[in-house]
Amino acid sequence: MSETKKSLNFIEQIIEEDLRSTHTREDLKFRFPPEPNGYLHIGHASSICLNFGLGERYNAPVNLRFDDTNPIKEEQEFVDAIKEDVLWLGFKWAEECYASDYFQQLYDWAVELIKNGHAYVDSQTSEEIASQKGTPTEPGKNSPYRDRSAEENLQLFEQMKNGETPEKGHVLRAKIDMASPNMIMRDPVMYRCLHKSHHRTANDWMIYPLYDWAHGESDFIERVSHSFCTLEFLPHRELYNWFVEKVSKPGEMQPKQREFARRNLSHTVVSKRKLMQLVEKGFVNSWDDPRMPTISGLRRRGYTPNSIRKFADSIGVGKRENMIDVAHLEFHAREDLNMIAPRVMGVLDPVKVVITNYPEGKEELLMAENNPEDEGAGTREVPFSREIYIEREDFKESANRKFFRLTLGKEVRLKNAYIIKGEDVLKDAEGNITEIHCTYDPKSKSGSGTEESLRKVKGTLHWVSVKHALQAEIRLYDRLFSVEAPDADKEKDFTVFINPDSLKLITGYLEPSLKNAGVQDKFQFQRIGYFCVDKDSTEERPVFNRTVSLRDSWAKKK
Repeated sequence: MSETKKSLNFIEQIIEEDLRSTHTREDLKFRFPPEPNGYLHIGHASSICLNFGLGERYNAPVNLRFDDTNPIKEEQEFVDAIKEDVLWLGFKWAEECYASDYFQQLYDWAVELIKNGHAYVDSQTSEEIASQKGTPTEPGKNSPYRDRSAEENLQLFEQMKNGETPEKGHVLRAKIDMASPNMIMRDPVMYRCLHKSHHRTANDWMIYPLYDWAHGESDFIERVSHSFCTLEFLPHRELYNWFVEKVSKPGEMQPKQREFARRNLSHTVVSKRKLMQLVEKGFVNSWDDPRMPTISGLRRRGYTPNSIRKFADSIGVGKRENMIDVAHLEFHAREDLNMIAPRVMGVLDPVKVVITNYPEGKEELLMAENNPEDEGAGTREVPFSREIYIEREDFKESANRKFFRLTLGKEVRLKNAYIIKGEDVLKDAEGNITEIHCTYDPKSKSGSGTEESLRKVKGTLHWVSVKHALQAEIRLYDRLFSVEAPDADKEKDFTVFINPDSLKLITGYLEPSLKNAGVQDKFQFQRIGYFCVDKDSTEERPVFNRTVSLRDSWAKKK
């Protein structure tokens, strides 16, 4: 039987067609080109997986290039965070490159464009330039400085470079066509004066290239064969090609820009500007706050690299934008963590149970399976004693037949332990239950093989021995926004849709095996959800973040 081949996405089809016509496999080279002006988010993760995934598929190099052309917004902190994210996702780049590495070459090419009549220095204000752009149905107007001589342009451009021009004094524009139906081709700006220190070049440059000029030329310098970007750059493709053609020689391979659609994620925002607003205005604590859709936030929350890569692969690439339900991402987290996370017991809303016929002072160690999905995960010992905690919601004084947890007069099994029966309760002055008194069957110990241990009861509860419990801060994270598309309503600020219950801090009681858990260690709290150790955790105050619940609670709300 022949093996069914996975169908190619449209980007892979483009590459395959090029391999049949214009390229060899040795020609293939890709890049991931983030701007270091913020932390990467889940949308970037899809782009990382696309470009590096193509590198793996075709055994081709993939560069990590920082498009660092705006010193106002870019910082080394963001460079370091981006590198950490790419490595954490499991990818390695061929070369670490920076657009700033090419500032001199870009400047030299700009000089050649001026000499050849393809660029000029414009001394108008940005408002004047914008007013002359025209509309999609009306041509623009030529700048009064469009016909400056090459000599004057070269002199002014050098003054700009040397910092002799005020910041808004001049710009360098490409001389293309102010009547072009593509408004981006209407003499776009190539350079602006910025007297700002750059995180890599310091004060060497007083002019900085704009993205459209730097990006395609950087691809060309690095011999990138295919430059993949999101759909908003489709109108820029004509300019991308125009710039590359002006600096390439006949017969030289030129990079090919192609566009794919963004995959928007529900109940979040991925605009860097809006993410920065969340941080700066204190709606979240940091860029790596576990409620943030940043890769560092997802990592801190407990997501695994494999879950994000599987998510990116499952949504694929397309030509039309659509909204992906965040439940799809959560599904991949659960699926991966289910296979790798050790099972432990923790009680988050405790009520004390006293087993009245269990000998006072007695303690015993019970065997518990670490992960039923992993035969090699082994077992651990869990201490048991007369007093234990169970979840408050796991007990009712009286209940109907559909309630399979603890109630008076009925039996349940304690996970890895004994069968117990509810006998009585103690209450405080307000009527709140403070203790549940039970009896246990000494012969019903799990795994003992006795007839009593094989007895079937409908409910099984998790528990923690009161005497041995590890007290911990539990951070219950949920979706940051309460609506699917928080930035879709143009009449309202997106922050009004922040979910007030996106973080709840509680004290939980955990089995003592978690005392030695390290930062980022991941666990399934049985019957509750998946959790990981936060970086704020200390020996005196362990901190656990909820990654996802065991089931999608939002589906019920819908």
